[in-house]
Amino acid sequence: MDDHEIADADGQVEATSNEEERRAHHAAALMLVRQYPDPVLRIAADRVEEVDGDVKRLVERMSDVMRQAHGVGLAAPQLGILRRILVYRVAADGEIRVLINPELRERSEETESDAEGCLSLLGGDLQVPVERHLRVVVAAVDADGSEIEVDAEGLEARVIQHEIDHLDGVLIVDRAAKDDRKTALRDLRLRA
Repeated sequence: MDDHEIADADGQVEATSNEEERRAHHAAALMLVRQYPDPVLRIAADRVEEVDGDVKRLVERMSDVMRQAHGVGLAAPQLGILRRILVYRVAADGEIRVLINPELRERSEETESDAEGCLSLLGGDLQVPVERHLRVVVAAVDADGSEIEVDAEGLEARVIQHEIDHLDGVLIVDRAAKDDRKTALRDLRLRA
């Protein structure tokens, strides 16, 4: 038995209050994330002119929601805020990175198709194959207002491209092959 389980009087295993609390936080966080077909998800976000206290508070809020929703990335439009800000991490306990006004400067010619989920599409339950560049170089501003460049490969590159798509009003269903898109949209209609 680990820290997440306890045995009841009949020998059955129940979730501890920690597990119940984790699920409650997850559900509460997902309630803050805009869900398809919310029109805000289709609108391109505006550039951030200055990294001020409001932007820093938004970054903290986004980071908290992403953590509690168990996401690997979150863009401001997913919270209904049309600002070009995204946060991401590539491991559950990894450092959260912030990209403000990100611009893709380089993309590898090599691409790969892999299943992606999205917190705005059934809370991440819908998986859609999406082709992405294996490596990208992104110029952005960090949460301190400093200019940065990120050279990302693999999962990190995929997450960044996914979140930049959100900033441009593009969803994974838009990037999917025709048959995959058709199936995903049907699932969304049936389950949303």
